[in-house]
Amino acid sequence: MNKKDIAQIRKQFKKENDLLKISSIFNVYITKESSEIYHHVSQPFEMLDGEQQELFFNNFKKLLGGNLDEKLFELKFNRNAENNSQLILHQGLLASDTEDWKERMLQMVGKMLLNRQYEKDIVITFIKGEYYKPTKRKNDEAEISERDAVYSFPFILCSINNTQEPKKELLFDYVEKEFKYNFVVDPIINLNAPIGGFLFPCFSDNAADVNHILYSAGKVHEPDYEFIVDVLNGEEIMTAKDDKIVFEEIIKDVTQDQLNTSTLSNVYEEINRMIEENEEEEHPRLDSKDVERVLKASGVEDISVEKVESAFQKVIDDDKYEIKASSVVPKYNSKSIKIDTKVAKISISPQDLRYVKQVQLSGKRYLMIEVEEDTVIEGFTMIPEAFGEKVEK
Repeated sequence: MNKKDIAQIRKQFKKENDLLKISSIFNVYITKESSEIYHHVSQPFEMLDGEQQELFFNNFKKLLGGNLDEKLFELKFNRNAENNSQLILHQGLLASDTEDWKERMLQMVGKMLLNRQYEKDIVITFIKGEYYKPTKRKNDEAEISERDAVYSFPFILCSINNTQEPKKELLFDYVEKEFKYNFVVDPIINLNAPIGGFLFPCFSDNAADVNHILYSAGKVHEPDYEFIVDVLNGEEIMTAKDDKIVFEEIIKDVTQDQLNTSTLSNVYEEINRMIEENEEEEHPRLDSKDVERVLKASGVEDISVEKVESAFQKVIDDDKYEIKASSVVPKYNSKSIKIDTKVAKISISPQDLRYVKQVQLSGKRYLMIEVEEDTVIEGFTMIPEAFGEKVEK
């Protein structure tokens, strides 16, 4: 799935929407002490009152919020896994009987509880629904409405949520004119911050892709690897943060960590150009040949494919690995590059990195920023100061 596909289905979670039909909702309550099912109940989603539906809709939208490879991850199933989740979920998707659907979801819950202790009571919510995506109209004069022809996508969505202790409160009774202590014993289900979940199947090119599942982490850059491998039986993943670290280590190895700011700026520009030229491709990737080409185009000398492949092998133990370009290039038109020094922290945009240099003067290192106008600090305009001697780069 790409970010557009995710955004499309995410915005469908709202009341009275004819493009989304949720047939069943199945809630399972798990106690932290025993890691066992305390209670479960399945019912038609339309039987919930409007306010309850709204709470769940917001929960599902939060689950599907965030960026790919940061909070959302498209996983490929490992078909050789025992008690394969792909098969369980596919059987649940095809189940026409409510009891059969519940049994498959309880199988998934069993996998979630195996060898795992949650810190709080949790509620696992499954919904079974169908998403209708209108086909594109050929022209504005077409007599057929865009909703007369749609793609149909049956799906299962799972949201995992913590519970929290109710607040102890002091109330004032206007009638009795007295203060009262109020304590509710029922735990509160925190639907505002799901701690994990998934959407099955993925959707790609207006077709269902049952070989992939969309996993949602509780926090950005913090996927639950045990959940991915043991529960969902997904193949191992690399986050955008991981990819960025791998890229940086490879570049350091190839250049012996001798890279000036102008060359680094060129590297980012080359990768950004590659992304723009392949805008039709959702996830352009950098293999060893691409990295070699980028470095050569950026002005790095004495570069070869063999040297880059060796760096790939050293850093990630795979000279055929491909890095997602979008993971390593800073966001242009934003101050996304951070420069940290002992005395100052500076944020600049990638295209302005070429104006920053580290120079040496009288045995000391300085950070020099080329500017075209007066520098203003806290409302005070700085006057130019001349160096006493020639600056050494």
